Amino acid sequence: MNSTSMERNELAHPLVVVVEDEVIIREFVCEILKEEGYETVEFETADAAVPFLDQRAPEVGLLLTDILMPGELNGADLSNLVHERWPEMPILIMSGHETPESSGVKCEVAFLRKPWTIGQMLQGVEDAVKHAEARAH
Repeated sequence: MNSTSMERNELAHPLVVVVEDEVIIREFVCEILKEEGYETVEFETADAAVPFLDQRAPEVGLLLTDILMPGELNGADLSNLVHERWPEMPILIMSGHETPESSGVKCEVAFLRKPWTIGQMLQGVEDAVKHAEARAH
């Protein structure tokens, strides 16, 4: 790998899986991230995100999920499942009602309380990705 492709690789933003049942919030988060150069894949429920993760987890650089949502799995369940199957994948949880601790998250995650500002969202994503990269090295 030459230095140019190495630099490009370091500048590349990871794929972010966004799981949020409120369509307006989900679309807004994806729009913010896309404007910053992130590729996003969005799901309305944790249940819908699992098959995608089963297929494409190695490509995912961050799971960004709400806690409370309809379906069999909520965001806490999804976080625990992701940590169990892909422990290297960083997780950022956002919620206005619960915290990771109060909802039963059993792994290390980054947390963003709703309502958040665009700056807080971007900083949370960046910090979660950097923290995971630092753990991996």
